[in-house]
Amino acid sequence: MVYIFVLFGSFFGICAILGARVMLRNRTVRRFVRGIVQRSNDALERGMNADEVKIERPAARTRASAVEMQKLRMLLRESEKVAMRGKHEDTEKLLIQALTISPKSVEARAKLAQLYLSMGREAKAEALYRELLLERDDVSFFANLGLTCYRLRKFEESREAYEAALQRDPKNPERMAALGRAAMAAGHYAEAAELLEKASERMARDTELLHVLGSCYEQMGDIQCAGDTYRRINRILPYDEAVKDKIAALAGA
Repeated sequence: MVYIFVLFGSFFGICAILGARVMLRNRTVRRFVRGIVQRSNDALERGMNADEVKIERPAARTRASAVEMQKLRMLLRESEKVAMRGKHEDTEKLLIQALTISPKSVEARAKLAQLYLSMGREAKAEALYRELLLERDDVSFFANLGLTCYRLRKFEESREAYEAALQRDPKNPERMAALGRAAMAAGHYAEAAELLEKASERMARDTELLHVLGSCYEQMGDIQCAGDTYRRINRILPYDEAVKDKIAALAGA
């Protein structure tokens, strides 16, 4: 009998231990599951309440890097040194290199346009100055465009460019004289005479300017004003025989 009780006691004890283990395991599983559910709910709640964050692409680079800018400045300085030695082709190569680094560089394009003007390559200079003026309102660009067009015998366009330059620098007698020459070349003699007269008041000893003014009056058929202008030259250059002959010819006209 004792043996039977011990046997049954051991059996129930083993069952109790196994049952307890199963209960503990189920509790752990339920706790783990509850933890997952809670974390899911928390994540869902955070996702619903969180502000939407837009991911923006980095802005496109609008400026050349510091290295490129340094190289650009170096090429521009070198082009100035080479230009002073009269090496136009080498200067052109340096400026073109600068423009490959920074195609929109106003300084590099302006220097190249000035170089073409000095080399007698007016067509290229004109194209560059017109391009530059679309981007920057600069009195020197208008003046140089005026000179470029004058050399290309585009006198009306030269007149327009010089007029724009004078509007931006109205007290400059040289710009006034340049506009007067362009107006005269375009056949606007009355306008040219007025401009050249005003310029000569500020540049009284500029005999070249006075010669242009005298010629302008001759084109207008104003012999009196032409004679007066040449006499002004004679007072500055009393030994100029050609001027004396011109005065005598006008007096006998």
